[in-house]
Amino acid sequence: MEQLPDFSQPLWFIVATVVVFAVVVGRYFLIAGLFHVIFYRYKPGRWQHRKINHRDYKKGQFRKEVQWSMITAALFAVAGAGTAVLWQKGYTQLYDNVHAYPLWWLPVSLIIAMLLHETYYYWLHRWMHHPKIFRIVHKVHHNSNITSPWTAFSFHPLEGLLQALFLPALLLVLPMHLYVLIIQLTLMTFSSVVNHLDIEVYPKNFHRHFLGRWLIGATHHSLHHKQFKYNYGLYFTFWDKWKNTESPLYAKLFEEKTGPAVPKEPAGK
Repeated sequence: MEQLPDFSQPLWFIVATVVVFAVVVGRYFLIAGLFHVIFYRYKPGRWQHRKINHRDYKKGQFRKEVQWSMITAALFAVAGAGTAVLWQKGYTQLYDNVHAYPLWWLPVSLIIAMLLHETYYYWLHRWMHHPKIFRIVHKVHHNSNITSPWTAFSFHPLEGLLQALFLPALLLVLPMHLYVLIIQLTLMTFSSVVNHLDIEVYPKNFHRHFLGRWLIGATHHSLHHKQFKYNYGLYFTFWDKWKNTESPLYAKLFEEKTGPAVPKEPAGK
């Protein structure tokens, strides 16, 4: 690999931060923007029966969500640049030679990382719903009572910081290939956008499927924004199921939103 600059030097640290910021923001706008266009702009009536909440969004909500998301992206960028420094100093288990570990470790490390991330986020999320903590750390995110693709990274800076610290800490102990890390970050963005879409994209009966019953989607997470005391997961439902924090309304609402569209009555009837 070509010799990289020393990211611990102030100038190169700033450069690395700017580059990571551009990548995070680009991925956010690409994925959230794509979902926004497909589901909100292109034939929006096609998805109305799968829309979970039918109230209007708050005035200026999308703009505020993007503004908070830019702060989150900046925190992620600093964490990413810091990870690059730790990597160069030999403190992380991040590697770029695909043969440094057996090939089977590539998918296994991704699964382990996502399960650990899920565990961290579930318990962090429950802690953030403590009344005193909620007002300071988590209320910004819940200002989006009806979520949108742009809600995905709309966090108070303290919450953004708590989220940004997990992967650098994980890389201190878990070997991961650089491309596996990129895949996880992309899956994280994709999952967060889908969960906040407020339109159920999964097929009928997917919540009962052997795989689908463990995955979080828009119906599952929209109930968290409405009920507050249920559905704390990030990618998966297993902690909610284990700790009995999955909303009792979930199955019924999912079936309602993935059922056939109800035709409108003709005018005058």
